[in-house]
Amino acid sequence: MPDTATVLAPSSAQTVQHFDVLIVGAGISGVGGAYHLSQQCHGTSFVVLESQESFGGTWITHRYPGIRSDSDLYTFGYRFKPWTGRPIATAEEILAYMGEVIDENDLARHIRYRHRIASARWSSEDNRWTIEGERLDTGVPFRITAGFLWMCQGYYHHSEGYTPEWDGMADFKGRIVHPQTWPDDLDVKDKQVIVIGSGATAATLVPNIADDCAHVTMLQRSPTYFIPARNANDLADQLRQLEVDESWIHEIVRRRILRDQSVFTQRSFDEPEKVRDELLAGVRAYLGPDFDIAAHFTPSYRPWRQRIAFVPDGDLFRAMRKGKASVVTDEIERFTEKGIKLKSGQELIADIIVTATGFHLNVLGDVAFAIDGKPLDFAKTVTYRGMMFTGIPNMAWVFGYFRASWTLRSDLVADFVCRLLGHMKDKQARRVEVALRPEDKDMPLLPWIDTENFNPGYVTRGMHLLPKRGDKREWQHTQDYWREKNEFPAIDLDDKAFVYR
Repeated sequence: MPDTATVLAPSSAQTVQHFDVLIVGAGISGVGGAYHLSQQCHGTSFVVLESQESFGGTWITHRYPGIRSDSDLYTFGYRFKPWTGRPIATAEEILAYMGEVIDENDLARHIRYRHRIASARWSSEDNRWTIEGERLDTGVPFRITAGFLWMCQGYYHHSEGYTPEWDGMADFKGRIVHPQTWPDDLDVKDKQVIVIGSGATAATLVPNIADDCAHVTMLQRSPTYFIPARNANDLADQLRQLEVDESWIHEIVRRRILRDQSVFTQRSFDEPEKVRDELLAGVRAYLGPDFDIAAHFTPSYRPWRQRIAFVPDGDLFRAMRKGKASVVTDEIERFTEKGIKLKSGQELIADIIVTATGFHLNVLGDVAFAIDGKPLDFAKTVTYRGMMFTGIPNMAWVFGYFRASWTLRSDLVADFVCRLLGHMKDKQARRVEVALRPEDKDMPLLPWIDTENFNPGYVTRGMHLLPKRGDKREWQHTQDYWREKNEFPAIDLDDKAFVYR
């Protein structure tokens, strides 16, 4: 099959390119999907559309000081490409790694940058998607058709982060910035800085600007769990001393980390008090016995109800120990001309306020979807294992893990998609969608995720936009990689949940 086929556009003399598969996004999932298609689906034509000027997703759009992974690269990296650096990596290191994947597998010819998608319309008559949008480099509209749509665009708005509206923000005489849109001209040298938030972004940003600032304060409404540890992997280092092949090291270390993570996650349910005490002991080891751990680093919820940020080499706590950074746990009453007034009555003085307050959930990438002329309401669908959805033909969606590395799930979804495409070819089917089976008709339909289990703000704020789940594992997006790594390859593609035409 040629790399592309062309058909004449019905409304103009321009040609419309057709591909077997269209991948949306050239971030970690999209590049991985392109690799798997090239290796597992020989003869399948595909294209990757990316709105940015290069690959990378998060790692190119986020440019705040010190941006780094909060997952180890042995599991955040691809299973097929050994990671040889430190477990927690900078954006620059991750982009270099992704660039090697693209170069080594001749993927660049499939990727089209500066292509912003506006709409995606499915036609059951033609059994294809029509994707329309604009080339941001030229302003010229484009139209592409595809047999299968693979959504790898991520889960949040890249153009802006989430900042709550507080009283008095217009009164503040300094600058208010969000890390996601960090200004190139922002100079924190010798400035008083407040960073609002206590998640992975705040934990990364604070120590990376602390030495330049006059002082930086991490202002949090409530504490967060952290895991401070050396940015090294002893097992990997030992295996390298033994001159073991890097591909073996990658697989061995990856399996060890995944097993340890699975045990740790289960312990957070079975013995949450013990896990909490261990996490707090790790923080206390850096801050010392006199620091008020109870007030500032003891959350009210059990471990893993929200994501736990890894702090490499304890850099956040070392900055606090040195006095270059501090933490305040309080609620904001209002902004003032000079800074922030807290509900306790205290006023924090600042030249710069950074709102590290999270993301705007963006479930379908600002694309207007329609199925046979009817606008798609994603929230009225039911998810099949968090990657396909009732009533949406020939589409898969990548949404990774919360409690483990995103890429683990993108690899599993990629294997599934490639197997599904091969199965469709064998059946000579041009269309597949998932549907509730007769035994599922009375199944209770629930919100996308159980907030008693996991409840990050960006998910709870956008829950109304997400599909429903059932009370059976195949109709849920679980957080259990340890089981899904065996369940996904065993999915029966001839199960009644799959409808082919």
